[in-house]
Amino acid sequence: MSALLHHTLYDGRRVAFRYTHGRGPCLVFLPGYMSDMSGSKASALFAEAQQKGRACLLLDYSGCGASDGDFAEGMLSAWRDEVLALVASYVSGPVLLVGSSMGGWLMLLVAEHLKHRLAGLIGIAPAPDFTRWGYTEEQRAALAAGETILEPNPYGPEPTPTHAKFFADAECHLRLDGHIDLSCPVRLLHGKADADVPWEISLRLKAALGSGEVQVTLVEDGDHRLSRESDIALLKAIVAEFYG
Repeated sequence: MSALLHHTLYDGRRVAFRYTHGRGPCLVFLPGYMSDMSGSKASALFAEAQQKGRACLLLDYSGCGASDGDFAEGMLSAWRDEVLALVASYVSGPVLLVGSSMGGWLMLLVAEHLKHRLAGLIGIAPAPDFTRWGYTEEQRAALAAGETILEPNPYGPEPTPTHAKFFADAECHLRLDGHIDLSCPVRLLHGKADADVPWEISLRLKAALGSGEVQVTLVEDGDHRLSRESDIALLKAIVAEFYG
């Protein structure tokens, strides 16, 4: 793994990232909600990029991992702008966006600003619009009223918070019920045993995308994380399609 670096944005936010130079489109990995670049999928793709001489960029959103900030202040808009700032500052040439879970939602928002540079999109259990379909009406009402809601966290001891600021911003970025004007190749990978993001969301995303080249791969026994050795091998094979 390469050295941990920091990029300072115009407003003083310091975002942690790792970058390795190489050929072909630069793979930019977008982690999920409350996740960071130390996850198994991001680490595996970065290591393979180094091994094969490909360009790759990992990052931690502000308020996550090694980046500065308070997670309670985090929003899709802010994280989108952080990704765009890093791409503008360090990446030349085409970009291959890989988004995991919430990162699959953020991937769409970033892609809308990078249309002319997109080599493709890869969504791993993508979760666009999860503030709409992922909460009860009571939870949505509480968030709209400015409250923070807490839910059980299957991956750790502390409950998972959703803050009103994130929710209010996310309501401005709903995409599944409209036409997503992206024409690049798209690959969506989803486990049919996903208990967090129904695999049908990938089918809805495919229907909303303007691209004529969208492929959905369903893993019959795959869970939300898709981090088993076989899952990561499948992800690597999908990535390899973009490098010839």
